[in-house]
Amino acid sequence: MKHIEVYGPGCKRCETAESMVKETAAKLGIEVEVEKVTDPRQIAMAGVMSTPGISVDGKLVHAGGLPDAAKLEGWLSA
Repeated sequence: MKHIEVYGPGCKRCETAESMVKETAAKLGIEVEVEKVTDPRQIAMAGVMSTPGISVDGKLVHAGGLPDAAKLEGWLSA
């Protein structure tokens, strides 16, 4: 099971990024645990300067704007 963290204050883009992660994982048949991180201190400590941010198994893979669907599939498949 992959551990995914979605960093953001709870804005619409952050919610959309979280939905994209869940939908892509379901489409690929990959089991994921998605954690929403909204604390500004934790977001900064993770190195996210622009939200939403996404980390896969502790590695920051995306920050700022919505992720590209093909890249998201790659991150989850790796």
